[in-house]
Amino acid sequence: MTEDLILAINPGSTSTKIAVFRGTKEVFLKNIKHTSEEIAGFKNITDQYAFRKDIILRELENAEFETTNIRIIVGRGGLVKPIPSGVYYVNERLMEDLRIGVLGQHASNLGGLIAHDLAQAIPGARAFIADPVVVDELEDIARISGHPEFERISIFHALNQKAIARQHAKSLNARYEDLNLVVAHLGGGISVGAHYKGRVVDVNQALDGEGPFSPERSGSLPAGALVEMCFSGKYTMEEIKNKITGQGGYVAYLGTNDAYEVEKMAAAGDKKAAMLQEAMAYQVAKYIGAMSTVLKGDVDAILLTGGIAYGKPFVDVVSERVKHIAPVIVYPGEDEMRALAMNGLMVFNNEVEPLEYK
Repeated sequence: MTEDLILAINPGSTSTKIAVFRGTKEVFLKNIKHTSEEIAGFKNITDQYAFRKDIILRELENAEFETTNIRIIVGRGGLVKPIPSGVYYVNERLMEDLRIGVLGQHASNLGGLIAHDLAQAIPGARAFIADPVVVDELEDIARISGHPEFERISIFHALNQKAIARQHAKSLNARYEDLNLVVAHLGGGISVGAHYKGRVVDVNQALDGEGPFSPERSGSLPAGALVEMCFSGKYTMEEIKNKITGQGGYVAYLGTNDAYEVEKMAAAGDKKAAMLQEAMAYQVAKYIGAMSTVLKGDVDAILLTGGIAYGKPFVDVVSERVKHIAPVIVYPGEDEMRALAMNGLMVFNNEVEPLEYK
């Protein structure tokens, strides 16, 4: 694979990340920032499609890449219908669901759309998405909440959790499908998944209301108190939702969503920051323990990943509480661009068979 290239595209709310890989080597990475004024000019997320695509093409041209050498384009999967883990062709049905946002509007919905359009213009190029946040491999028993009008659903950091799990298996010369793992993604949101022989059979719904609190999310809240707040007349539905996602966690307690800033505050003697840092680690450890029971105690390893995993004090608190379950191994940070590209490389090398979105 000397000249053949893989392009990864990851649209976020205020940025578009692109990366070019030659095999496993990253040869180009660009995080294109979009001002609030630029974004405000579009009524809907799908209206940003041409704007973002043109920027990507311009950046590739400025970097002097021959787009005709691009063979695989992998876009960040958006809020499509729940699907099993894997790499999916961008087909007409997928594009339609990305456009309408069957589970919601998010900038990541643009990833597959842009990938398809670029691939159409490059002879021999193919477009895919990989492991979107709606990957759903839950066991039926894990869907039961306690009331038939409320079903537990799977929304989590599937791309990074799966990539780290495969990376760990590779380090052991083992197959991901032969291991039982508990993987905790520690970032702006926190998800803890039970990986049973290659499937995430249980995981907290990390987006808006379940699991440990995080730098900007409240996690599971006391249900009665939440109901009372909802009907107090003091807040709109949007304000309540913001308290759960965006203005919860560290933001609510300390006014910052920067976990490293909280770590520094704690190290400088701020007792409140220290308590909250320990409390978040405590809750992560509780969920790791819970997921170990899903695997009936047969856990090969506990993997900690995401940006917060760089923080030794936080990791130490988690490890101290769960190390009796299985070895704790830290893979700090998240490299979504590499994860997308490596999914594309597996397709290019015929290591995985792309799936059809139906």
